[in-house]
Amino acid sequence: MYPEPGATHFGLDVEEVTEGRGAFVIGWRDERAIACGALRRLDLPQTGELKRMFVIPEERGRGVGRHLLNALEAEARRLGITRLMLETGTRQLAAIALYHHAGFVTIPPYGEYVSSAATSVCMAKELGA
Repeated sequence: MYPEPGATHFGLDVEEVTEGRGAFVIGWRDERAIACGALRRLDLPQTGELKRMFVIPEERGRGVGRHLLNALEAEARRLGITRLMLETGTRQLAAIALYHHAGFVTIPPYGEYVSSAATSVCMAKELGA
């Protein structure tokens, strides 16, 4: 969806989602993986970032994304994270709507996303203590 140069260079290393540092969550229906998402700590106090949220096309519109987001927020709270940030693409309208509905607000591009501001939407949510 994003053929622009530099629009898809964002990484996630396995050590960023190891126990105590983050999490990688998989949503299942029966014995089939239907969704995934990750949480990693940022180098900011009590701040985490959501990464790699994905729901397979045939499961979209059924609330799977919201359940996944709830699980990642719960994991963030367990890790002592009180602020979540994320980046999604400007063409991901359903994702943007999901995040807004869940209480995320649009923020200026941060970190590695500053260089891709034309195709990135950055958001944040305060989780509280």
